[in-house]
Amino acid sequence: MGAGDISFSGNNRFASRLALYWSGFSGNVRGAVYVTVGALLLTCMAILVKFLGSRLDSFQILFFRSFVGLLFILPLALKQGWGICRTTIPMMHMTRGGIGILGNFCFFYSITHLLLADSMALQFSRPLFMILLAAAFLGETVGFKRGTATLVGFSGILIMTRPFGLGGGPATFDLGVLVGALGAFFGALVVVAIKQLSKTESTTVIMFYYAFWGAIFSLVPALLVWQTPTPAELGWLVLVGFFGIVGQTCITRGVSMADTTVVLPFDYLRIVYAAVFGFLMFGEVPGLWSLTGALVIVVSTLYILTLEARTKAKKRVTP
Repeated sequence: MGAGDISFSGNNRFASRLALYWSGFSGNVRGAVYVTVGALLLTCMAILVKFLGSRLDSFQILFFRSFVGLLFILPLALKQGWGICRTTIPMMHMTRGGIGILGNFCFFYSITHLLLADSMALQFSRPLFMILLAAAFLGETVGFKRGTATLVGFSGILIMTRPFGLGGGPATFDLGVLVGALGAFFGALVVVAIKQLSKTESTTVIMFYYAFWGAIFSLVPALLVWQTPTPAELGWLVLVGFFGIVGQTCITRGVSMADTTVVLPFDYLRIVYAAVFGFLMFGEVPGLWSLTGALVIVVSTLYILTLEARTKAKKRVTP
């Protein structure tokens, strides 16, 4: 046995011990770690988007985000065989891809035009829109508690826009806030689309077509505003795609292995990360009304998620 074999064997033993140690933690603990890491990676993606947005258009950044994601999915497709491309509902996948691109564009636009923490807070207003969509298209009953929490959450968005001169200042209407909220609405539509797709399609098929259509739909607008990136910018753009897909995978895995009410609050660390990095890297200091609006959105959405988790738990217990 050579020295290389000994080293390889030692690495295997270390990896096995590490895996055994990791598996000793409860699903909630492991899920919280996954979500925490995923939140940090997605914040890193947002930081790079904000940095690149000073020179490159949001559509161009979005194209690289989608294209790099597709490159990461392709090895999986090759490994499992191109049968993962088979689907009986191609138009549904295309629609989901188009909605996803609109949502991501709004998100990227808000990142480059708002404080980083404000943009992140607006993304977490998605559950508010999901309740409206569920009531409008799925016939779900909202209920007094969820309805009240939803109205309170939307008031948080209104506070952030300050259209009526809140705090004694002049009446304004921040387009970046409106676009950020619109991105959350598209994000809610994506969730509804995924719920429909998951009834017949595997996760791999959904991921593949999302990356595929995302790259296709973002290519044309990206070409219209194209500016050739420098080698350094090209490297950052690749990292945007890498952080995006790995971060989202971590959060998805964390949520799938743990109780929702336990791990989802860790996803809100994105707002904390964004506030810290926004101050350290861009000198951003959120104002009083921005902080107030973000707090209202976070509290109301967490309350709604807690209510929904309790309702699902009762349904599982009730025979």
